[in-house]
Amino acid sequence: LQSNGCCIGTGFAEENREPEEETMIKIGGNSYLVSPSLPDVHGCSPGWSSAFYGAECFDSEVHGYMKNLGKQKPSESQNIDAKKVELEQLLMMETKNYRKTIKFYQKLLQKERCSKGKSPETKSMLPKLRGQLQEMKSKVQFLELVKKYVQQMMYAEQWGVESCVLPTVIHNGRTDIMDVAPMDESSLLLYYSTEKHQCNNQNGVRVLQAGTPLGLMAYLYSRNAFLEGYVQQFLYTFRYFCTQEEFLQFLLDRISSTLSSSNLDPSTSLNKICNRSFYILQAWIEDCYSVDFATNADLLCTLKEFISSKVVLLNGYGERLLSLLEDASARKSGSAHQCSGMDKCEEESEENRKTLHSLCKKLSEDKSCNFTYFFFLQNFNWKLSKGMGPIAQYQRERLYTISSVLPKPCYNSFTEEFPGSFAKADEVGPYLLIEYSAQQLCCQLTLLQQEVFHKCHPVHFLNSRALGVKDKCVAVQKAVSTETVSLKVCNLFLSKCIQDPYLLQLLRYADSISTWIAAEIVTCHTSKLQVSLLSKFLLIAKCCYEQRNFATAMQILAGLENLIVRQLPAWKILPAKVAEIMEELKAVEVFLKSDSLCLMEGERFKTLPTIPSAHVLAMHVQQLETGGFTMTNGAHKWTKLRNIAKVVSQVHAFQENPYTYTPDFKLQSYLRQRITRYKDADISALAADNCANFHQIPAEKHSRKIQDTLRRMKATFQ
Repeated sequence: LQSNGCCIGTGFAEENREPEEETMIKIGGNSYLVSPSLPDVHGCSPGWSSAFYGAECFDSEVHGYMKNLGKQKPSESQNIDAKKVELEQLLMMETKNYRKTIKFYQKLLQKERCSKGKSPETKSMLPKLRGQLQEMKSKVQFLELVKKYVQQMMYAEQWGVESCVLPTVIHNGRTDIMDVAPMDESSLLLYYSTEKHQCNNQNGVRVLQAGTPLGLMAYLYSRNAFLEGYVQQFLYTFRYFCTQEEFLQFLLDRISSTLSSSNLDPSTSLNKICNRSFYILQAWIEDCYSVDFATNADLLCTLKEFISSKVVLLNGYGERLLSLLEDASARKSGSAHQCSGMDKCEEESEENRKTLHSLCKKLSEDKSCNFTYFFFLQNFNWKLSKGMGPIAQYQRERLYTISSVLPKPCYNSFTEEFPGSFAKADEVGPYLLIEYSAQQLCCQLTLLQQEVFHKCHPVHFLNSRALGVKDKCVAVQKAVSTETVSLKVCNLFLSKCIQDPYLLQLLRYADSISTWIAAEIVTCHTSKLQVSLLSKFLLIAKCCYEQRNFATAMQILAGLENLIVRQLPAWKILPAKVAEIMEELKAVEVFLKSDSLCLMEGERFKTLPTIPSAHVLAMHVQQLETGGFTMTNGAHKWTKLRNIAKVVSQVHAFQENPYTYTPDFKLQSYLRQRITRYKDADISALAADNCANFHQIPAEKHSRKIQDTLRRMKATFQ
């Protein structure tokens, strides 16, 4: 947990504050005193929950808790800084107690396991302690939510302006003021009214319906724009109506025109516009650096030059922004140079062990396996198979390979050079897959999939039609490279908007898994071995979707539904219980396609790791993108953009909760090499040279059929 300095008492904070440096703001119907200080170093990005939940991200319980926090007397004024100090103290104490209780629980659990259940006192104490841990965990999570509300929302909202001031926001950034006619709000934004809002006492709330590009950018400065989720939704979707350069220039123009007034009265509109511009800029860098600045050197250079030449000399925010850019660049370059092997997995594992989130997961890991099964029973109307026993291990035989139809192995960012112990994986063939259990293979395939998924961003799933992604089994043709994709077809972004095509890499990886699975099966030289592999892959897919790794589960389904694989004779001798899993997988696919937010239902996605199917998610976004983005008056439909932002926000939601399986680097190396070997293989050519892929007719029966045919032919000539 991050802390902003040492903890002090609330009385000390009240005694040393200077009233003349404070200003009164109104947030959510309540008035607060705040100091005009720089934004908290913890970050300004509202996060995925703001885009997904909107104004409902912080319920009435949070608002009520904030109202009473930091007040020594009922009549005392509410000071945000005092609330923050008291909140950090409470959160630090609760977290410290929670960590101690977790360690005590782990020691007690280990003691109970060593005694093999012979200690009745320990056995009776564990359930009570587990219940206390759940209560403490809920309290810590609630305090973290309140902390986010204070740091990211209340400090940002102190610089929000009323809607009537929004034309001034646009006017202050104009360089051609003499030639611009006065604007009113109705020409920039269109609203519709709703009933009383749940989180405040307003009788009627105006909800943004549409706006011009300038109007939508100006609305970022409105009061409660952060609190309502508008800022995060805008950062996800602004590329539909303006380029990155246009958005950056809009912010820089507002900073330039108001920077000299930022040290004056904090309550003035110019000061609020200046500080809100810094907040928005920092939130943009924190959330979208990898998709906007890292891929556009000119954009990054423009921002750095502006900060260095104009901001650093007049405002302390300049140094913070430069430091933020350096940190983001270091993280981006560091992740790019990290290989997908042992070092990265060890670093991630070590980091996960240190976080409070991973400690929470250690408590719930034992439970997750039990209620995951019931989760799918509630969502799908099928009868889950009880699972198969251990599959018999076959002796290793020489694998029949067809080198003429296989591409030459090459190692790229996905595949690095492998350890010497697995340098001859081709000689081992598919037999190692049979030796490992389905659960072991599921865990390692999940870690490989997670590595690719955690590099993507919600913005990557937007405008996928322009990248050539279509609604078919193979989303991206293997022969198409990132550089050769045409952007002329149905480009929903502005023509000069730079789009990072990482989605293609994500889909090509999925395609390589499906092709590898099909190739492993059709290259088996006996039907017995084919049955073993079919059973193994089906059991792996079952483990994957039960562990909410829907990406790998759907990739296995696509490989098994390959036209050549579906016609194999081995399906007829496959055990019935294993064959039922194929129907389960199809039901899961239907479930995933039924609703774009089906994986976000309930609270399970917050406690259980999840990896969605990239292609299915891209298709959901394409469906939302269907239809016009503008109204008859040229205003852009914000309701449409808001729905798109809500759907893609689940990418960041799932990335917050990673899998913590122990990596098996040797098995991962074997899997990588096999995937790389077969990822571009021609399945029909591989199957053509393998007798096990054809239905065999007994020789005697075949001879009798020929004789019968000859008799019928002879009879026709008589």
